Amino acid sequence: MSPDDSRVVSNFIVQALSGQPLTIYGNGTQTRSFCYVDDLIDGLVRLMESPEAVACPVNLGNPAELTMLEMADMVRGLTGAHVPLVHRDLPVGDPTHRCPDISLARRSLGWWPRIGPEEGIARTVAYFCADRQQAGRHTACWTPATAAAPVAPL
Repeated sequence: MSPDDSRVVSNFIVQALSGQPLTIYGNGTQTRSFCYVDDLIDGLVRLMESPEAVACPVNLGNPAELTMLEMADMVRGLTGAHVPLVHRDLPVGDPTHRCPDISLARRSLGWWPRIGPEEGIARTVAYFCADRQQAGRHTACWTPATAAAPVAPL
């Protein structure tokens, strides 16, 4: 995950760690689901190693939905950043809700995500803090107790 990949997770974390306002598009009530990379890899490995052929698409993801406002509050809390929110126009055609149906993955692969959104975001914050400190950029990073060693981002 790159700090400049224009994704909500990296955008919010980089903005918070830099002391900048978090940019929310629209009113912030649109939902998204976030799957931590370790869970996704586990699902892909299970799919590849599955003894029975799955003849249709299998959704892998985390069905726990967060609004953009909830995500912003979570990132502010996990980074300790006291920054405001700035609202911009919602891009045309942006969906109001995204959530995978993982019932086939549960049934066929015995798979479901084990890392919840808050733990995944905490690990991702720790990853970005370590990356910024290694690059020599001073960052006052508060690493929450739930964050394991920075392994891989969300």
